[in-house]
Amino acid sequence: MPDDAAAARAAAEEESAFSHPPVDPDVTAAYGDHPDQVIDFYAPRTDATHAPLVVVLHGGAWRAPYDRRHVTPFADYLARKGFAVANVEYRRGGDPQIPAQNTGSGTGAPTPLAGRWPDTFDDVAAALDALPALVREALPQADPRRMVLTGHSAGGHLALWAAARHVLPADAPWRTDGPAPLRGVVALAPIADFAVAEKLDVCGNAALQLLGGQDRFAERQPYADPALLLPTGIATTLVQGRADLDVPQAVAESYADAAAKAGEVVGLTLLEDVGHFPLIDPAADACAVVAEEIAQLAW
Repeated sequence: MPDDAAAARAAAEEESAFSHPPVDPDVTAAYGDHPDQVIDFYAPRTDATHAPLVVVLHGGAWRAPYDRRHVTPFADYLARKGFAVANVEYRRGGDPQIPAQNTGSGTGAPTPLAGRWPDTFDDVAAALDALPALVREALPQADPRRMVLTGHSAGGHLALWAAARHVLPADAPWRTDGPAPLRGVVALAPIADFAVAEKLDVCGNAALQLLGGQDRFAERQPYADPALLLPTGIATTLVQGRADLDVPQAVAESYADAAAKAGEVVGLTLLEDVGHFPLIDPAADACAVVAEEIAQLAW
C-alpha cells in the first residue's frame, strides 16, 4: 500500500490534470455509426504546414465514465506545440444502462466493467484505418506520412496494440498485411503487459475485464496483450513516472524486457518524482518531456 505522502501526491497530481477545462476541437468526424465512433481534430496553433499528425488514445481503464474529453487539454497542448492532433474516441465498458459490478479487487467498491470485447478493438482498428481519408478532409495542414501514436494508461495499451496489428495472430480480424505507416509510438504509462498488470491488480483487474474475465483471459491474451505482440519494427518509446501508483513502473519495464528478448530496442524514459497523471497535464513539466519525445519521432 502507498504511504500517506505518496497517496497525497498522487491525488494532487490527478486533481491538477483534471482541473483544466475541456478544449473543443476544430472539427469532429465520424468513423462509424455508433456515437462513440468519432475523432476530434485539432489544427496546429502555429503557422506550421505539413505538420506531423499525433493520434491520441485516451486512458481511463477502458471504462465508460472516462471519455476523450479529459484528454482534450493535452490535445490542445500538442496543437500549441505545432502538431496536428487526432483525438480518438472508442467504445468502452460500463454503459450507464448496465449496472456497475465489482472490480474483483477486494475493495467491494462497485465500478463499471473495463472495455468491451471485441468492440473496443474493433473501434481502434476502424479509426486508424479511416484516419488518412478523414485527415485529408478535416486537417489539410497535417502530414499523415509523419504520424505518431500516443496514448495514456489504457490508451497507451491501445497505441501499442494498434502499432502491432501486423503481428497479430493470423486469424485476428484486426490483422493487417504490413506495419502501419507510422513514425513511431510514444506510450505514456501504458498497461503494456497484461500478465504483470494482473499480478499488480492494475486499475482493479481492468485488463482481465477487458478480455472478458478469467475464463477468456488466456484465450484472448495473444490477440490483445502488447507484450506478446513483438517485435513490431516500429520505433517505440515508453514514458513512465517512477512514482506512478496507478500503473507501476514494473509494467513498462516488463514490456521493454519482452521487446529486448524479441530482438527489438524500446526506449524507456523514467521520470523521477512523477506519478500517473502529469504525463497528460499541460501544467506539469512531464508533459513537456512527452512533447519532446513525440517531436523526436515526428519531425
